[in-house]
Amino acid sequence: MNKTMIHMDEVNKWFDEFHVLKNITLNVSEGEKIVICGPSGSGKSTLIRCLNRLEKHQSGRISIDNIILNDNLKNLQNIRKEVGMVFQHFNLFPHLTILENLTLAPIWVKNTPKDQAEKLAMELLERVAIADQAHKYPGQLSGGQQQRVAIARSLCMKPKVMLFDEPTSALDPEMVKEVLDVMVDLAKEGMTMLCVTHEMGFAKQVADRVIFMDEGEIVEEADPHTFFSQPKHPRSIEFLAQILH
Repeated sequence: MNKTMIHMDEVNKWFDEFHVLKNITLNVSEGEKIVICGPSGSGKSTLIRCLNRLEKHQSGRISIDNIILNDNLKNLQNIRKEVGMVFQHFNLFPHLTILENLTLAPIWVKNTPKDQAEKLAMELLERVAIADQAHKYPGQLSGGQQQRVAIARSLCMKPKVMLFDEPTSALDPEMVKEVLDVMVDLAKEGMTMLCVTHEMGFAKQVADRVIFMDEGEIVEEADPHTFFSQPKHPRSIEFLAQILH
């Protein structure tokens, strides 16, 4: 049995009066691929943003690779070294080249020598099939290319966990596949992944578990075959009827 990589126990989060996460308990094993889905406003993005402290949970316990996520700055730094995140909007630095975007964190956060950082960056750009764009700026690339750069940038830190927050929702339809293909390859290599997405084909192909959230709660979780063929919760059934028509 693989070890537990992510542990969430009775996690609660409020935005002022709004209770956005309600008693979330979730364990993710090393190498497991989780797809989180649900209607807008159900707490999906907040859940994964809590895993690297982009949002701060107010009660409950979160640990990643046995490091407790709390106000201890050293713990937070250690967790952020191990957790990569890819956002809906690529969050690349527009004034830096693609290569500079990839090498910035390894050089400054992990003290990687520049030549080593650049070698790894080029290998990863090769892997996401855009090594020929290394010396261009983000604004010169398509949305799909920029998102592939964002994935490569996260991988430069050699993370143990990758979080994806609707990574294809800002892309034109014809660019979605090129990004999903990179994510599928990552999944095949055994990366621990949590992905918030509406791409149900990706969920069917890659997920070990699908988690369905509604109004801040996990209301259903199952393997993809069971979730798509025999959803049990009324909200899951309604949601799937809307998106799988």
